[in-house]
Amino acid sequence: MATVFTKIISGEWPGRFVWRDEQCVAFLSIHPVRPGHTLVVPRLEVDHWIELDPRLNLHLVGVAQSLGRALQQAFSPRRVALAVLGLEVPHVHYHLVPINHEGDLNFANADIDAKAEDLDRAAASIRAALEALGYAHGSAA
Repeated sequence: MATVFTKIISGEWPGRFVWRDEQCVAFLSIHPVRPGHTLVVPRLEVDHWIELDPRLNLHLVGVAQSLGRALQQAFSPRRVALAVLGLEVPHVHYHLVPINHEGDLNFANADIDAKAEDLDRAAASIRAALEALGYAHGSAA
């Protein structure tokens, strides 16, 4: 059975994409821990990150680093956190979260009622930062 992320990637379910390439996509979390909370997801359904082909993992981390630069530019946090959890959806995904304090990375504080306009504004800011930084894949909405 297809995961939630596979359904988003295929367009069956909506997503606020900020990156697309042949191997992965990135889109905003619908329950952001902080504004700009982005997920980097391989197109290939793999349950656990330790099962990833090392080349795909390297690509995901490279994309996460590019997006991290964009999040840094768009939101000016002290850091952009990278977290690999994967308990809630059985499809590898890397969380990128702009943070100012370690407590900002508390997933119990996720905004389960995030407003569409706030998510749209965050996605637009990330896309603009990707474009300003010269990342071609970031322009794909």
